[in-house]
Amino acid sequence: MTDSKNSQKYVAEFLGTMILVLVGCGVAVIARWSLEGFVGIALAFGLTLGALVYAIGPISGCHINPAVTLAMLINGKIKGKEAAIYMAAQILGAIIGAVILLSIVSGQPTYVLGQNGLGQNGYGDQSPANFSMMSAFIFEVVFTFIFLLVILGSTSKKAMPGVAGAAIGFSLTIIHLFGIAVDGTSVNPARSIGPALLVGGVALDQLWLFIIAPLIGALLAGLLWKYFYRD
Repeated sequence: MTDSKNSQKYVAEFLGTMILVLVGCGVAVIARWSLEGFVGIALAFGLTLGALVYAIGPISGCHINPAVTLAMLINGKIKGKEAAIYMAAQILGAIIGAVILLSIVSGQPTYVLGQNGLGQNGYGDQSPANFSMMSAFIFEVVFTFIFLLVILGSTSKKAMPGVAGAAIGFSLTIIHLFGIAVDGTSVNPARSIGPALLVGGVALDQLWLFIIAPLIGALLAGLLWKYFYRD
């Protein structure tokens, strides 16, 4: 029974991350042919995550983000082995989501992977507004930290029941509204890994930042939250 429940959690994390990348990054790619722009991209990520919290939260907790899993590990809400499998499922889901997205957008005659990308993150000349590597690094650390505090707070025992999905979804929307121009907004290593692996080139060269910086932010948030609840 335990093995069955664990496998359900891993499948939920895989599917949740796949959906987040497919929808969020998909809107980022398709926005070039429509009027969505930054607001549409931010809403796509935020609303998708909020919906997924209610859909798969009861199954796996709806981490769908290695940074979230790390913070939960620090606070003893998940065991080490399970956390490792969660992260692997999230990364695999992100890759499959990016593959599905590529198969869809490739049907548009003017789409070119090397030029239009897959909603990957980037800094310098890969940043939507040419923000520097340092700007992107600081943004990812600070806003992942803020994002994780919202998640840990809204899912704690003292939180108002039923508000977690809305709180987490809205916070991710606001974070994207701030950060899309900076680096496309990651705050989620898996979300960055999937598109970067398919796009390759500079996206892959810059991927390290979008893995390390969010994990640092998550580590700091996890430790701070553990301090809050040390008793």
